[in-house]
Amino acid sequence: MHPESRRRNDVEKNRADDITDPSQTVAGGQVRAFIERIERLEEEKKTISDDIKEVFAEAKGTGFDTKAMRTIIRLRKKDQAERQEEETILDLYKAALGMV
Repeated sequence: MHPESRRRNDVEKNRADDITDPSQTVAGGQVRAFIERIERLEEEKKTISDDIKEVFAEAKGTGFDTKAMRTIIRLRKKDQAERQEEETILDLYKAALGMV
């Protein structure tokens, strides 16, 4: 057997031994717990996302402009200074393009 192949086999054997090491088992359990928590949260996120879509569909059915509503929601997430800065830049660009 080639020395390089023997070295690779030894490394692979050591990795296999590490997996049965109790500290690796604990880490494996921790990783599994984190992954399962994330998966549950992803499921909740999808449920909430579906609920939000449903509310937008209801608003649209009532005659509201959902694009405008989404813009309002996005703007409400920003503080007043940030909103004013964005509006100032938009006004400047619109003026430069002759849109005002």
